Amino acid sequence: MPVIHPEILRNIPLFQLLDDQEAALLCQHLDEKHYLAGQRIFSAGDPGGTMYLVESGQVELFVTDKNDERVHLAYVDKGELFGDLSLLDNERRSASAQAVENSTVFIVDRHDLEMLVESHPHAALDMMAMLGKRIRETDILLRNRVVSRNVNEEMQSSRNFGERLSDFLTMLAGDIRFVYASLMWFGVWIVWNAGLIPGLQPFDPNPYGLLTMVVSLEAIFLSLFVLISQNRQAAREKVRNDIEYEVNIKAELEIRELRQQIEELQQLMLAHLAQMSSVLDTTRSTNNVPVVKSD
Repeated sequence: MPVIHPEILRNIPLFQLLDDQEAALLCQHLDEKHYLAGQRIFSAGDPGGTMYLVESGQVELFVTDKNDERVHLAYVDKGELFGDLSLLDNERRSASAQAVENSTVFIVDRHDLEMLVESHPHAALDMMAMLGKRIRETDILLRNRVVSRNVNEEMQSSRNFGERLSDFLTMLAGDIRFVYASLMWFGVWIVWNAGLIPGLQPFDPNPYGLLTMVVSLEAIFLSLFVLISQNRQAAREKVRNDIEYEVNIKAELEIRELRQQIEELQQLMLAHLAQMSSVLDTTRSTNNVPVVKSD
């Protein structure tokens, strides 16, 4: 296990108030690990039980939603911690962490945390403050994040009683069974009032004035309900157009982000290859191994 100098530990705000003895004691228990830019530190669902303190570099925290889309949560800079939630509840990781640049982190387990809190209770408050900051950033992200919406659910939730009634009657009148029922009703009405059924006294004789009034009222109200439904359809189309616009903007942003990630990945690979080549050349020079060049 590499030895961590106490002064390096004091550069982290969580350990600034430790005295020499306490810092030296904690340094003996902490593990130090290095990650290359783009290297995954842990993934969501991995076992927890430890947290990380960034000594140098930068780490990105993110999750993957149900649509397999990467949702950025926060950047963890030098002196900040991450993975603390999994350390506190000892559950599996709820998010993933990836090094944005070459980073060095200190690994703190539960025993180290207990020793730190026993010697300096204020460290627990500092850790809670950082955890609260992370939760606030996540709340802001969730409030401002643009997600896909269902136009039918949007319109269903905003309907009042009159709109629900107009939708129901328009749906009822647009069904072929309503036409059959109307034909049967008109037929029975006319046959009854034409005196064709023995024993039944006509109540609306020819020219069927009551039937004409009922049909006119029915046509008027159905026309009004159809107009109301058409207005709702226009509002539904507006919501659909807004959702399509949001989806197009989101897709364009994701394409730009994907392109940027590919370019960054290419630069990282070239940098790592150059670093490996430099180390190899240094090793060869140290061992006096001649470099063979091809024509």
